[in-house]
Amino acid sequence: MRISEILKQKKTFSFEVFPPNPNISNITDVFGTIDSLQEYRPDFISVTFKSSGDYSQNTIDLASYVKNHTQAEPLVHLTCGALDKPEVDRLAQQLKDEKLENVLALRGDPPMGFEGEYLKYFKHASELMAHLRQNNDFCLAGACYPEGHIECQSLYEDLVNLKIKQDNGAQFFITQVFYDNNYYYRLVRAARKMGITVPIIPGIMPLVNANLFGKIMNMAGATIPFELRILFDRFREDKKAMFEIGIAYSVNQILELLANDADGIHIYTMNNARVAGEIYSRINNVIEKELR
Repeated sequence: MRISEILKQKKTFSFEVFPPNPNISNITDVFGTIDSLQEYRPDFISVTFKSSGDYSQNTIDLASYVKNHTQAEPLVHLTCGALDKPEVDRLAQQLKDEKLENVLALRGDPPMGFEGEYLKYFKHASELMAHLRQNNDFCLAGACYPEGHIECQSLYEDLVNLKIKQDNGAQFFITQVFYDNNYYYRLVRAARKMGITVPIIPGIMPLVNANLFGKIMNMAGATIPFELRILFDRFREDKKAMFEIGIAYSVNQILELLANDADGIHIYTMNNARVAGEIYSRINNVIEKELR
C-alpha cells in the first residue's frame, strides 16, 4: 500500500532501520530487529541506503523482508549523490520487480573517505524525484530540516527547495532529527505559508548513549537544548543512566508532538529494537489513541 494513502486516513507510527556493513554483521541480524519492531504495529519501516551506493542490494533485501514478513509497508531510501541515471534506473526497476512502491528520495552527503565524483548526475533530491516521477509510479517522500539545511543561508531558502520537492512529486516529508520541538512547529507553520500542503512527519532519534550525542552534534547539526545537555554532561559515563535519559526525553518529545497534532511519529531506531520497545511501553496508550 502507498504510504500516502495511509496518511489520508490517519497519522502514522513508523521506524527506521539500516542495512549492516557485510564486513561487520549479517543481514539476518536486522531481520530479527524488524521482527521485534513488528510487535509495535508500525505503519511503515524505512530502510536506509548507503550514500556511496555500496551494498544497495542489502537495502532492497531488507525492504523486501518488511514487505513479505510484516504488516508494515517498506519505505526504501534512494540516495542519488554517487549514482548516475542508468544506475538509478536499474535500482528503480529492481524496486518495481520486488513490488516496493514507496521511495524516500535523497541527495545524500559524501560519506567519510569517499573517493570519486559525488553528485555525478543528480545535484539535488528534487531532480531525482522528477526523474523517478517521469519514469515510474512510486509513492515519493522527501527529507526536510526543522532547523534548515546546513547548506542553505536561511530557512526561507530551504523551504523554497522543499516546495520544489513537493512540486516534483513528494507526497510526504520526514524530518531530520531535532531535540527542540519548537523547530518542528516553526517548520510546519512556515511550510504551510509557502504552499507546502503534504504531511510533515517528525523524526525522533533517542540519544541513549554518549557516542550518539557526539554524532548528532557533528553530523546532523541539531541543537541540543540546555536541559538535555546538562543531563549528558552529568551522566555521560553512566551507560544505564544515559539510556534512561535518552528514552525519557524522547517520550516527552513525542507526547508533546502528538498533543500538538503532529502528522505522525517516525523513530530512528539505529537498529536497536529495545529503544523502540522502551518508548512504546511508556506511551502505548497515547499511541493507540492518537496513531491507530
